Amino acid sequence: MCENDKIRKNKSEQKGCTKKKKEKRKKEIEKKKKIVHNSLEVKKMHNPIKITINYEVKTLRDLPKTRELMEAGKLKPNFSRIARELNCDRRTAKRYYMGDIPGEKRKRVSPIDKYHETIEGLLEENNPQTFYYKRVLWRYLVDNHDLRCAQSTFRKYISRHLEFQEYFDNRTSKKVNPKKSIRFETAPGEQAQIDWKENIEFLTCYGEKIKINVLAIVLSYSRFQLYALTQSRIQNVLISHLTEFFELLGGVPGVIVNDNLKTVMDDARTNYKKGRVNERFYQYSKDMGFTVHACIAKRPMTKGKVETQMKILDEIHAYQGKLDYNGLNELVKKINLRKNMDVHQGTGRVPLSLLEEEKRSLLELPGQRIRTIYKIPQQHVKVNALNMISYKSRQYSVPLGYQSKTLFLEVIEEDMHIYDNTKLITVHQIKDKKLNYLPEHYEEHLKQVLPFHDNIKEFAQKNLKKIGGYYDDTKPAK
Repeated sequence: MCENDKIRKNKSEQKGCTKKKKEKRKKEIEKKKKIVHNSLEVKKMHNPIKITINYEVKTLRDLPKTRELMEAGKLKPNFSRIARELNCDRRTAKRYYMGDIPGEKRKRVSPIDKYHETIEGLLEENNPQTFYYKRVLWRYLVDNHDLRCAQSTFRKYISRHLEFQEYFDNRTSKKVNPKKSIRFETAPGEQAQIDWKENIEFLTCYGEKIKINVLAIVLSYSRFQLYALTQSRIQNVLISHLTEFFELLGGVPGVIVNDNLKTVMDDARTNYKKGRVNERFYQYSKDMGFTVHACIAKRPMTKGKVETQMKILDEIHAYQGKLDYNGLNELVKKINLRKNMDVHQGTGRVPLSLLEEEKRSLLELPGQRIRTIYKIPQQHVKVNALNMISYKSRQYSVPLGYQSKTLFLEVIEEDMHIYDNTKLITVHQIKDKKLNYLPEHYEEHLKQVLPFHDNIKEFAQKNLKKIGGYYDDTKPAK
């Protein structure tokens, strides 16, 4: 091949390459134009949509969602304003806004839940048992249903259950503004205060309604206290129980403070009168060695140390319909012991621990002969086959139906009162006769022994005259 041919061939090849490059470039340009065109079409097709959102923040837990909306709109939160509206600290609001939400509290099962039905039953309207305070209900469940929890925990549980809380709200008495008073303390052995929790209506387990009273005495220094359950508030009963209290304490306080009791004061002490002590009680105070101090009328705060104990005895109502008289007596003793073993709020000490210190300052007890004069003889006696009981080698009749039963007697002055539990069944005048029948008792007995006798009453009178003749120690038998 000649040289010219080679040159022409190279030129044609160069033209071919240039042509291919141009076509390739043309294709790339067209491709770019297509992309741009497509993007323009997309832009033309995109129409923004406006959406209105009404969102209200009610709690702290709504703030995380608020954050999403705020960031979408490129807005910044005003934590101070949020905190004011939600009534919280701004740092708390920020923590919730950032998603730092504390976990929910685990619901715990209360140990009192299993007593829920028991509490419902005790607080029913038709239940004769009455609970004036949550403290009394808590103590009843602890003593009788093995409840094991602190009193404060129990009170919170009752407060959380509205149906239970309403029970106690209805029994809360209206608060009366107390008169101004000042705290007054005394030296050991210097003073004791007495008062009655009186006329408590109680339903026994036998369905019998009785009225009972509780005499309370509190030593002012140690706050040691003693209770006595009685059915009567006559002077002999008061004096007898005070004598027994002094014997238990091993001495006599220097002053006895009372609230113008009728069995102590003939004339009440007022702002204008000193008052006058009953003659018999005055003699009793002289024999025992103490001084009587009466509060001014309508000023119970003068004897506030014993006055505060009256609420404690409301626990008695929690056992309405559950106990007989003996069981009630044991309950009062149990309450008494518990109070002497608990830390007293006023002194911060246990009364029993301070008693020994106070005992050393009490006045000496009078002799046994003097103390016996003022004590009411009390004892349990058994009814024999003849329907009679024995007292100081003398026999006294009782109504039919008490054979082999144990009865309770107490002697007040010249009369013997015989009780079956709390029921007074008969009263005898104490005599020197060996056999002492009441005519109605003897007639009842004869009717049982001789049911077909024509004239039981006349026959009974003749026999009683013979019995009186044979067994009257004051005159010889005819």
